[in-house]
This record gives sequence, C-alpha cells and structure tokens, in this order.
Amino acid sequence: MAKNFRELRAKMSPAARVASEAEHRRLVEEMSLHQLRKARELTQTKIAEELHMGQGDVSKLERRADMYVSTLAGYLQAVGADLEIRAVFPDGRTVKITQFSE
Repeated sequence: MAKNFRELRAKMSPAARVASEAEHRRLVEEMSLHQLRKARELTQTKIAEELHMGQGDVSKLERRADMYVSTLAGYLQAVGADLEIRAVFPDGRTVKITQFSE
C-alpha cells in the first residue's frame, strides 16, 4: 500500500530531513536543457517553432555539451528564461559578465 509522503517525512530524523531538503534544492537548481524544458511543460516541437528549426535539431541541441552562447540564449528565451553568465570566485564573490548581453 502506498504511504503518504507527509507520514514518511514525519518519521525521518532531523538530519535526514535536512539532507533531503538540500538534495531537493540541488535538483531544482541544476537541470539539463531537456529537464528544464520538461519542467516548463514544453515539447521539443514547441521549442522548434520558437527557434525556427526542426524538432530533431532541438533534440540534438539538448544533448550537446558545447554550443554558442547565442544558441543557448535563444533556447532559454524559447522556454521563457533569460541567460545570465556569472564568474564565481573561491571567496564566494560573483561578477555578472555583461559582454554577452544584448
């Protein structure tokens, strides 16, 4: 029999709850393009229409590990997001890189 998530969560230790919440945040904050598109409930066909390309090209784009910044920015705009590029330093300081802004 399926158990209610709240019941299972209530039985977790405080440390396990903290670890679970951290993993949830990581999963939400880190996504591949494919996962991001799915989370936004969009199809490859819809993205292809926005980018004026074929669905197969979107599929290839989602699997690429290397692409132009402009290609990535276009894809993200098609899913309703803007691209920001930041440099993150070991001391925690971040700098927004503006060279690629329109």
